Amino acid sequence: MTSTSIDVDVVGLGEDAVDYLSAWDLQRAVHDRVVTGGAPDSILLLEHPPTFTAGKRTAPHERPADPGGAPVIDVDRGGKITFHGPGQLVAYPIVRLPEHVLVVDFVRRMEEAMIATCAEFGVATARVPGRSGVWLRATADRPERKIGAIGIRVSRGVTMHGIALNCDVDLGWYDRFVPCGISDAGVTSLTHEVGRRVGVSDVLPVLEHELRRMLRWEEYHPTPDYEARPEPGRAAVGGPRVEVISPSAPTP
Repeated sequence: MTSTSIDVDVVGLGEDAVDYLSAWDLQRAVHDRVVTGGAPDSILLLEHPPTFTAGKRTAPHERPADPGGAPVIDVDRGGKITFHGPGQLVAYPIVRLPEHVLVVDFVRRMEEAMIATCAEFGVATARVPGRSGVWLRATADRPERKIGAIGIRVSRGVTMHGIALNCDVDLGWYDRFVPCGISDAGVTSLTHEVGRRVGVSDVLPVLEHELRRMLRWEEYHPTPDYEARPEPGRAAVGGPRVEVISPSAPTP
């Protein structure tokens, strides 16, 4: 299939990191324009100040008892609680899904973009069926660990929310809660894995390239999965947890 026109907007990085609620308002505005045909498919790239976001499956005990001054915001995506902050590159693809592309394929493509980006920095990652996002395999001295998170919402055939890849984020924030409700694994960053600073500015052009590649909707060869590990409280391994809003439903 031929390339799709996509606008990429670097909204704010570093000292210009974008408040989460402001970015959410921007997402909704862009989403409305894409739905009505007033704007092309878009990708917003940015950093957030320290923020916890709680998806619809977040249990009360999973919220941080001490959020360290960071807000805890309830959001309209699937999944549980996660963290955004400086040193983490966030991408919000706001794109219309072609008729032949299932939501599950879109999620896999977003994960594949993060996997390919990590590979450019010498870090091998893959999916873990039953757990969303992108992971490093466990080693003799370290548990399985997550480096890229994903949370998607689809309304009127157009996606919202997106992915977050840990570049040189302060991993101490993750000690304040159980990321995504998974207590038997860890969290990491590209900087931590390669032993040198890998900043958002280093990663941004690579991730942008991989997102554009995945959003051409062409066939690709997915990276082989690691062993399946259902999330706590889920007896069976399932597909990605996303919210799909029917075409007739209003956007909140």
